This record gives sequence, C-alpha cells and structure tokens, in this order.
Amino acid sequence: MDKTLSVTGGSVRLGDIVAIARDAGAAIMQIYTGDEAEWETKTKTDASPLTAADLTANALICERLGALDPAFPIMSEENKQLDFDARAGWTYYWCVDPLDGTKEFLKRNGEFTVNIALMRNAPAAGGEDAPHGAARPVLGVVYAPATGVAYFAASGVGAHVAPAPDGAAEAPLAAASFKESDAGLTLVCSRSHMDDRTAAFVASYTDAATASMGSSLKFMLIAEGKAHVAGRDAACDTHVGGGGRTGPCTSPKPFNTHPHGRARAAHDAFGGTAG
Repeated sequence: MDKTLSVTGGSVRLGDIVAIARDAGAAIMQIYTGDEAEWETKTKTDASPLTAADLTANALICERLGALDPAFPIMSEENKQLDFDARAGWTYYWCVDPLDGTKEFLKRNGEFTVNIALMRNAPAAGGEDAPHGAARPVLGVVYAPATGVAYFAASGVGAHVAPAPDGAAEAPLAAASFKESDAGLTLVCSRSHMDDRTAAFVASYTDAATASMGSSLKFMLIAEGKAHVAGRDAACDTHVGGGGRTGPCTSPKPFNTHPHGRARAAHDAFGGTAG
C-alpha cells in the first residue's frame, strides 16, 4: 500500500488515504455497535437519512484531508457546497461520501462504506483541461467498516484490495471481461433502490443472474470480477469495473460539472482509476 501519486505541488500517498478511511470506519463502527437512540437519525432535504455516524466520519475525514500537504478543496456529501463558479476553477479536489449506504447502516446489515476520491480536471481533446470544472478520478478508496476490507486504486498504480488492516493480504483487482450480449452475466443491484427501471434493465439481458448489495459494495463486486453490471443507473454505472469490462459506457463520467452538483461518491470514481 506504500504507493504514491504525483500531483501538482507534491504527491499523495495512497496508504495515507486508506488509513483515513479506516479511521473514519472505526468511528462509524463505534456508533453502529452502540445504542440506536444515540444515532441521532434525521432526514435531509432530499429525503435521505442522516445519522451521527455520517457527521462524525465526515468531520474526521475533512480534518485529516485538510492536514495533508499539498492540501486540496473538499467536496463532501455532508458539507455545504461552494458556488459552482468557485468549484469550476479547482484543479484537484477531494470527493467524499463519509458513509455511503446510510439506509443499510440503519438496517444494521453491515453493507455500508467510506468513500474518498481525488479528482482532477479532465484533459480534453488537444491536451487542455476540460472547461467548467469537468473532472476525472485519479485516486479512489472504498472501505467497508463492517468487514475491514479496503479497496483502493490510483492512476498508474492499478486497483487493489486489502482484506487485512495491515495490508498483508493485499491483492490486485481484475474486473471480468465480457460482452453485453453474453448470456449468464451477473447483474448486481442496490438493496435499497430496486425499482421498475432496474427490473426492466435486468430483463434486457439473457439468462442474467442477479445479486443484491447495498452502497458502493455492489460496485466492488464488479471490480473484483464477481459481477458484471450494476443495475441501478446502469446506462453509465457499468464503467466502475475499470478497463476489464467491455460493456457500455466505456468513457468515465465527468464530475463537478453542474452548478448544483453534490459530491459524487468514490464508488463512481473508483473505476476511472483502475485501468
């Protein structure tokens, strides 16, 4: 895990970001295993739940990322976002979802993650940075607090998984190669967002198997080669497995492009760094 990514003004050590995610996960688990009366569950304006675990993890991550050198702006799921005109000028920024899968947290099924990604303005045709702050991931970490498994990737480094906190069992990730027309593909769907649109998407495949998983863990199944396509928002989410998959949406999605855009979770960013 002792890998570094060169950035403007210095470098970022991948292991440092994994350590931040693990520490945030430990803070989440301390609340998760405690009295539910102390979860302080609220409902946000978009009708999604918010708990003390979300806010505690967010505070820890933002403090630790802010202490790194070089320091970059932070776009977090739980922070108030700056005006788009300010964000559009960022060269690098951290994209954070401190607790992805709060609904799974509330169900106490363990299927939630800590997501952190480093984003950079994307080179457009001709080698210039894309306009209006369009960004691509250059580093991503997805950590599952309930199991202790960390997934991480960076440009030029590749994608890896470390089941053990000390990284002793670190192994490279390899997504499955497939064609969209293949029969028997495994489609992984959100445990909390199965709807008619997703069901119709699954039905469009031949003899497809399905698996349900909460939060960004469903995308990690794709990164590990255990599944092929993500059912929710599948028209563009299938890219998360990285270069190994040959289905639709081969180009990574742009980020930070909308005036009202919120932080995009690192599970979206993960695949863009894996190839």
